[in-house]
Amino acid sequence: MSDITADQAARTGTEPPAGSPANSPASPPLRFLPTPAERGRVRLRTLCNLRWLAIGGQSAALFVVYLGFNYRLPITPCAVLIGISAALNVALTLRYPPSHRLINRDATVYLAFDVLQLAALLYLTGGIANPFALMFLAPVVIAATTLNLSNTLILGGLALASVSLISVMHDPLPWAQNEAIALPLLYQAGIWASLVIGIGFTSVYAWRIASESARMSAGLAATQLALAREHRLAALGALATAAAHELGTPLGTIAVVARELERTLPEGSPEADDVRLLRAQAERCRAILARLANPEEAMLGTSRLPLGALLDDIAAPYRGEDIDIFIEVQNRTDAQPQVWRAPELLHGLGNIIENAADFARTRVRVQAQIDAQTLRIEIEDDGPGFAPEIFEALGEPYITSRPGNHALGDSDLGPGELGQHEGMGLGFFIAKTLLEQTGGRVQAVNLDGHGARVSVAWPRGAIDGEAPPAGPRGTAED
Repeated sequence: MSDITADQAARTGTEPPAGSPANSPASPPLRFLPTPAERGRVRLRTLCNLRWLAIGGQSAALFVVYLGFNYRLPITPCAVLIGISAALNVALTLRYPPSHRLINRDATVYLAFDVLQLAALLYLTGGIANPFALMFLAPVVIAATTLNLSNTLILGGLALASVSLISVMHDPLPWAQNEAIALPLLYQAGIWASLVIGIGFTSVYAWRIASESARMSAGLAATQLALAREHRLAALGALATAAAHELGTPLGTIAVVARELERTLPEGSPEADDVRLLRAQAERCRAILARLANPEEAMLGTSRLPLGALLDDIAAPYRGEDIDIFIEVQNRTDAQPQVWRAPELLHGLGNIIENAADFARTRVRVQAQIDAQTLRIEIEDDGPGFAPEIFEALGEPYITSRPGNHALGDSDLGPGELGQHEGMGLGFFIAKTLLEQTGGRVQAVNLDGHGARVSVAWPRGAIDGEAPPAGPRGTAED
């Protein structure tokens, strides 16, 4: 689990970015979901509508009691308090758009105003002996269902303090002329106790229900996200299988034509080297497609190797005349770990090393660090690093910093540049997803102006245990 729980994520509007790359000096600060100080859960228009209902009810009760029952009450101060509430509503409606959302602090201030306005009205009309003292529950319950625990406690404390204050300090309860009503002190204490218990119980109950609902919603959202990622990976697998069947014949034709061209061209010419490279890459594509079309056979070849030997085996196809790949293993334990040659591990690390070799100027460094708790692999290159405009979305499909695709017959690559290729932005996404299935956590950073680093960390036993990694596993971001 991440440091932010599902309950906190749903109640505050934040969500930790799963597997997102860290900030680096060469990239802009990452921007995730808005924080609680930027966006809240309740709309201002909702609170304004509820306040209009309260204003309507207060006005109706005031004039029915004053004009209908002819009870004596301070009509002018009460009307002023109701008018202040209405003026606030009008000002907020004119100041903010209908979709404006309140942060927790502002929502607490607005609800606190409602509590104090109600307390002032009840002070003028009999205190807690007034039957409408029950309305203290409304702002506190609204806070419990929309705000976090600390702000709910603030509203609850303010409501309890107001109830306690107007229970001992208030004007007489309005009544008919020439009549008087005096409630026994014990009965007033009972009213006070019922209000206190009611505010406390209903606020706690509402907060717990809202908390459980938010937790379930966050869990559902996380599950849907995980399922969506698995579906995307499954779709890519189906696409790869179809491509293996559909592209086999064209690649075979390309290899045959390239072999014939290689025989007709003078030995040592640039064109002959390019044709030889073309034939080698076509054969490599056919081998990759064959493995994709027969994943069961790839699984049968799973075995264990020392970590250094495994990394050397993965990096071997990407070594070239102009790129050096250095492999270093730092083992802080007594035993050399034996790592499973799981297809997810081979494809994931191979894709990252290939990307590093494509963008590196002269070298790629692959460093493994092993201790009692963690097995970490870092892949660094001395290239330009990740482009700032794609750094935030790194790890999502179709995100790439390679140049745009060239139209058929319109390539601007020279005879010696046929080894360079454009990508679709799926490589890092596939690598990250596959490595996470083995229990790893992938992070990427830009170095100080001289390349990029991708690190993958596993808890010990995830890829070097007694059993091979099997299927999608929980990762550090689940």
